[in-house]
Amino acid sequence: MSAPARAFTVRHVHLLRALFAAAAAVMITFSPDHSAAVGLSVFSGFVLTTGLVLILAAWLVFPAGQRWSSIVLALLGFVAGMTAGVPAWRTDDLFFIVLIGWSAATGLVELIVGLRGRRSGDATARDSLTVGAFGLLLAVVLIAIPAGFVQPYAIEGAGEFVLTGIILGVGMFGGYAAIVAVFLAIAGLTPKRADAVEVAADEPAPIDHGGER
Repeated sequence: MSAPARAFTVRHVHLLRALFAAAAAVMITFSPDHSAAVGLSVFSGFVLTTGLVLILAAWLVFPAGQRWSSIVLALLGFVAGMTAGVPAWRTDDLFFIVLIGWSAATGLVELIVGLRGRRSGDATARDSLTVGAFGLLLAVVLIAIPAGFVQPYAIEGAGEFVLTGIILGVGMFGGYAAIVAVFLAIAGLTPKRADAVEVAADEPAPIDHGGER
């Protein structure tokens, strides 16, 4: 008798993570306010909900030896999310400190998972490597934004505006969330080699008819 199919798989983890990343990207994109308060509020919801998915995945999807990465990523998300969730702390400096620390730490963990998975032949190793690279890239981009950056500019017929470092930072986070959402959605909807292995294992073995050819 074949083993029952899992109700919650790596594919579902990817799709749920993509959903929450897409929600964050949409909220940032369509918000006229790119302040630290808005950026940290959206970020807090994004990492806390993603952390819940990763905690569930640690017990429902991954075997005992592979749970550590999901748990570590969830804990990093909980710490960053709860810090960003305190309204009185939502300053420009905290935005950059929290997002740089979170993206660098989670990006490194994802890269380690991807490298170890590639050596063991894990079909999802490339997904971890790519998401990890996106995280580290976000950290580098946020570090590169000058502290106190202010750039006035004007649009003919619309008026004068000011581009600041926090506006750039929140925008970069929104762009990161959009890219991760698209990538994870594609990864979650694309058949994996692991799926083919499970299907093959569930198929009944062919009947040996002896001398028949």
